[in-house]
Amino acid sequence: MSNNWEDLVNFDKQHIWHPYTSLSHPTPVFPVKSASDVRLTLEDGRELIDGMSSWWAAIHGYNHPTLNAAIENQLKSMSHVMFGGLTHKPAVDLAKKLIDISHDDLQHVFFADSGSVAVEVAIKMALQYCSSLGQPQKQRLLTIKNGYHGDTFGAMAVCDPDNGMHHLFSNVLAQHLFAKSPDCRDQTTYDQAAIDDFEHLLKDNIGTIAAVIIEPLVQGAGGMRFYSSAYLKKVRELCDEHDVLLILDEIATGFGRTGTLFAYEQAQIAPDILCVGKALTGGYVSLAATLCSSKVADGIGGGQHPTLMHGPTFMANPLACAVANASLEVLLASPWQTSVQRIEKQLQSELAPCSQLSAVKEVRVKGAIGVIELHQPVDIDWIQPRFVELGVWVRPFSTLIYVMPPYIMTTADLSTLTSAMHQVACDIDTINDQPKAGGK
Repeated sequence: MSNNWEDLVNFDKQHIWHPYTSLSHPTPVFPVKSASDVRLTLEDGRELIDGMSSWWAAIHGYNHPTLNAAIENQLKSMSHVMFGGLTHKPAVDLAKKLIDISHDDLQHVFFADSGSVAVEVAIKMALQYCSSLGQPQKQRLLTIKNGYHGDTFGAMAVCDPDNGMHHLFSNVLAQHLFAKSPDCRDQTTYDQAAIDDFEHLLKDNIGTIAAVIIEPLVQGAGGMRFYSSAYLKKVRELCDEHDVLLILDEIATGFGRTGTLFAYEQAQIAPDILCVGKALTGGYVSLAATLCSSKVADGIGGGQHPTLMHGPTFMANPLACAVANASLEVLLASPWQTSVQRIEKQLQSELAPCSQLSAVKEVRVKGAIGVIELHQPVDIDWIQPRFVELGVWVRPFSTLIYVMPPYIMTTADLSTLTSAMHQVACDIDTINDQPKAGGK
C-alpha cells in the first residue's frame, strides 16, 4: 500500500467505520501525523489547535514527557498480565489514588476497559446488590431524559429513549424509567417540576427500581446540558429517603472538568457507585473504573450472589494503570483548578457575542466546557472542513458547537478557538440569510 496520505484517506473512506458514520456517505476525515501540546499536525503539514481534548480525555495535552516516561518504564517490565488470580503494583497504586481522591464512602474499585463498560459494571453492581438482598424484582433504573451513558446495550438502555442516538435498538433494550430533565442553572435552586416528576416515578415504581443513574451537573453527549447542584442534592435526598442506590456517571466530568475534581462535590453529596474514565489516563489509552461504597460491596459479597459477574480480558492493564497513575500525579501537582477557572472566564467572555446571532439558540459555559447551541443541526460535511480551514479542531454534533480544551491551553490558543467558533456561527447566519433556490 502506498504511504501517500491521500491514498490512506481513500482507503479509510472505503473500508473503515468512524464513530457514528456511514460507509455509504462517509464524512470528511483528516489524517493526523503527530500530536504535541495542544496541537494536531496533519499529514499535509497543517497544524490545528485541539479544542476537544480528543473527546475530553487529553487534559494535559499530547506527548507529555511524564506520561510518555510512565508508559516506557512500565513497558520494560510488563505490558500486560491477566488480572484473574494475579495483581500488580500499578493497579494497586491506582486503586489507592482513586480511593484517596474520591469521597470517603467509596472504598472499592473495579477496573474496566472503557466508560461504557464502567457503566455496565455499575448497573450489574446495583442489580446484584438488590438480588443479594433478596430483592430480585428490582431490575429497573431511574434516570433523566437527555442523558448519555455509553454505546453498549446496558448503557444504551439508560440513554435518552427519544432524542438519543440509540432509538434504533429501543425494542430490544431493557426498559427503564425516564424523568423530566431539569432546567435549572442557578446553583442554589432546582427545577421543582423536574423534581416532582422524578419523585413521582420513584414512588410509583419503588418496588422495581434498583438504582438511579445520572450524569452530575453536565449531561454530555445527550445535549451538553447543565443543571444545578441543588437539583443533584435533592436527587440524593430522595434516593436516601426511598433506600435506592445512586450511580453517578462522571466519565465526562471527572478529574476537574467542571471546576471541582468531581462534579458531585459541588452538591456536597456522595454516590453509592461512581463511574470514571476518559481523562483517567490523560488520553493515552483506554481505561475506566467503577468505584462503590462498602455498603454496596458488602451487600453483594454477603448475599445470595456474592460474585460480581464481570471480568474483562484487559482488566487493569499495567500500561494503562501506569499512565493513569502518572496522569493523576501530574493533575494533582498542577494548578488545575486555577486553569479551569481561567478557561471558564475566557469562554464566558469570548463566546458571549455569539448569543446575538440569529442562528444561535443559546451560549452556555461550565468549567472548561463552552457550548454554542444552534436552532438547526449542523452540516458536518461543511462545518468540519471549515473549522480545519480556521486552524482548529472542533467536532460539532447535532445542534451543538462546543469545546472542552486541555487544561494547559494558553489564553492565546483559546482565543483562536473561540474566534473560530464565532466565525463559524456568523457563517451559518450568513448562509441562513441567503435566498433559497426558487425564492425571490
